[in-house]
Amino acid sequence: MSRPTTRSKNKRHRQVENDDTTSEILRKIHATGQINDDDVFQLYMITKPVCQGCRVNTKDNPNCFCGLIPPPNGSRKTGLWQKMSDIVQAFGPDPFKDLRASAYSPAGLTNLGATCYANSILQCLYMNKSFRQGVFSVEPDILEQHPVLDQLARLFAQLHASKMAFIDSAPFIKTLELDNGVQQDSHEFLTLLFSLLERCLSHSKVTKARTIVQDLFRGSVSHVTTCSKCGKDSEASSKMEDFYEVELNVKGLKTLDESLNDYLSVEELHGDNQYFCESCNTRVDASRSIKLRTLPDVLNFQLKRYDFLQKTTTKKKISSLFSFPGELDMRGRLSEPSQVELIYDLSAVLIHKGTAANSGHYIAHIKDENTGLWWEFDDEHVSNLGHHPFGEGSSTSNTKSIRTEPVVYSSCIGVDGTANGNHLDQIQQQHAESSIGSHAEIFSSTDAYMIMYNLRCNKKNDMRGCTMYSANCMELEGDVVFLHDGISLPSHLFQEIKDLNSSYDDACEQYKLKKERELEHITARRQEVRSVLSEAPVHSVEEPFYWISTDWLRQWADNITPPVLNNTSIQCFHGKVPVSKVGFVKRLSAKAWMKLFSKYNGGPALAKADYCMECLIDVARTVVCADSYRDRRKLMKEIADNVLLGKCVDGTYYVSKAWLQQWVKRKTLDAPSEADAGPTMSITCPHGHLMPEQAAGAKRLLVPEKLWLFFYEDAITIKPDEPSGCSTFPFDFQECPECSNALSEVACLEDSIRAVKLKQRQNHEKLATGKSIPLSLNCKYYLVPSTWLSKWRSYITASGKNISSMEPEILDGIINLLKCEKHLRLLERPPKVVYKRGSYFQKSSTTDRLTIITEN
Repeated sequence: MSRPTTRSKNKRHRQVENDDTTSEILRKIHATGQINDDDVFQLYMITKPVCQGCRVNTKDNPNCFCGLIPPPNGSRKTGLWQKMSDIVQAFGPDPFKDLRASAYSPAGLTNLGATCYANSILQCLYMNKSFRQGVFSVEPDILEQHPVLDQLARLFAQLHASKMAFIDSAPFIKTLELDNGVQQDSHEFLTLLFSLLERCLSHSKVTKARTIVQDLFRGSVSHVTTCSKCGKDSEASSKMEDFYEVELNVKGLKTLDESLNDYLSVEELHGDNQYFCESCNTRVDASRSIKLRTLPDVLNFQLKRYDFLQKTTTKKKISSLFSFPGELDMRGRLSEPSQVELIYDLSAVLIHKGTAANSGHYIAHIKDENTGLWWEFDDEHVSNLGHHPFGEGSSTSNTKSIRTEPVVYSSCIGVDGTANGNHLDQIQQQHAESSIGSHAEIFSSTDAYMIMYNLRCNKKNDMRGCTMYSANCMELEGDVVFLHDGISLPSHLFQEIKDLNSSYDDACEQYKLKKERELEHITARRQEVRSVLSEAPVHSVEEPFYWISTDWLRQWADNITPPVLNNTSIQCFHGKVPVSKVGFVKRLSAKAWMKLFSKYNGGPALAKADYCMECLIDVARTVVCADSYRDRRKLMKEIADNVLLGKCVDGTYYVSKAWLQQWVKRKTLDAPSEADAGPTMSITCPHGHLMPEQAAGAKRLLVPEKLWLFFYEDAITIKPDEPSGCSTFPFDFQECPECSNALSEVACLEDSIRAVKLKQRQNHEKLATGKSIPLSLNCKYYLVPSTWLSKWRSYITASGKNISSMEPEILDGIINLLKCEKHLRLLERPPKVVYKRGSYFQKSSTTDRLTIITEN
């Protein structure tokens, strides 16, 4: 059984008892003029026990220090007692969190809104060591002449050697003038970027830099058309065209091998699609196909994931499962047999997440050429996928994964048909036996958009881009600096990265020092607050103590940096502590006071004996006067109630009826208030006389003389400099003759206007009510503006306060405005007339601005 809740009731009961005791003490002080120690102890609540355990700091106990700080395991939303994590967060972003995991961990790129398509392509290009080194080898003067190339080199340098986990791509994106709020196609971006880089790099005198794009990414094809009659190829068949990516169909195809077969398939030309053979000099059947002439070191396959719908003229994404090998043999795909092995290793997979063609999100899975590890590049976030392009566990390989965070691909289907992410597809290995070895791994994805393969380096090849360097080498030789990964930086880029890293290290160190300093300060402040508050209570009336402002004490206990000690808010103009401030002060032990005073200065010091005798006597007098005033006002209210009820027959002075009603509604007060002024203000005319009762707001009532004197005394007390607000009007006081005459004139005028309106309504009843007027052939009619007629109707139907509403203007002037100045004919269109039930009527229309009226 729960305990009954009696705490709040007892508290209210004790509060009433305390108020009664205080009133008795103050009455005694007012009567005798003497104050003893017991009176001071009672009035200043000095004898109250030290509070231990109330939930909030109570105002009626100066010995209560509860609630100034939270419990040991508690916290607050702001100030000194916030959670440490929140306090640290207020220091700003922690630069240590932006530190790259290791020198071998790639860095990410910031997403500026919708720039994931560009970030993914840039990461693919950067992770290609040969391309990266070619960009770094460009001369400084060439970089200065071509801002895009310059910003690309700086971006690659930061990705290569910066200590930060992600790099700001804004300078490069702004230089390209890309709209960072619009998602674009990564394939189109790569095509345009290659074209731009080729033009910029063509000015370089460094051989490997000048043609790096062509050397790595450019292959050649020819479109061959062969006559089925003579067997000769067309002249155009000998022309070779460059390509930087092979665009493969995905719709209806399941593997890369099938897509390559489709790409290189032979198309038969016959019927209406026959080919004109110059050798045969006639249209003949023929065959057409694409022949691969040369292959680049980096073979990029663009998967056609978007299908154009003619009915809706929109693009739809093809999300079917597509498989591709980890190892690809392209020697058999060339138009002429190659004596050199053309084994390509999967190096990157660009993925488009989402179902829409014009939106979604691009990420890239890229293989590190040195370590063989795969990394997922998702803008700022870079995750280790281990030795498989879609993460460990996505294939049957027993190689262990080194993963920093799990990667899940809900849109991809597992070997057993379940949705478990991109994976090795063992079932479909037989589809690629013509291109790959029987033990090669096959990977599948529903979102793969671009696939990149790197030509495998071996002794039979020219070893381009395959030179290996020792890791962590950082030697200055001439104008280049060799860093880890075997890639060299020009000295100006090396110095720039060195300065950036130094600035970053400084920021980390400054943040670390600031954090340590602030946390040490907060810890020391908390210990100080707890220590002072533990020594603050005064346990007996004999001990010395000091008064201190509760408001300042709360600020000191809450704020990380407390203000100067300030007790001025609890002082009276005598420089002491008045009894009216008891609810805003605390009794502080001398030991605790000295700690605060010595550290925070300020003051003033208000000791045990600094209670104000003068203010105490004044308060006693005020309380007694308030009791007397309250009793008098209560008696006067009973008389005023009788006046309003019409039960008072001895009224001798006029007051405003509205003011008296408001006065009665006010609660009982201890002293006159601002609202007690002006009991006769609204019934006093501008001439200082009694306003006629017929005037608006001038209703009045007669009150007895003693009630009037009470009103008059309060009004003069509140506004002694405005006696006109409390004019005295005895019951026989005459109304102002001037105001009475003015009111009479207004009443006569209104009666006259009312009669005129009534006559007009009677004479033109149908016109006033808006009823249709039948037209006669033998009667004369006139046209008037419909707008004027609306005003006239409003005028004659006005009543009450609107009786003297504005009379419409004279028709003569209005009619003249309807005529053109040149021909003196109507500008407006006359109303239409209809024949109905044997009579002609005016047809109402919102477009007609004229109305027909009779001569009467």
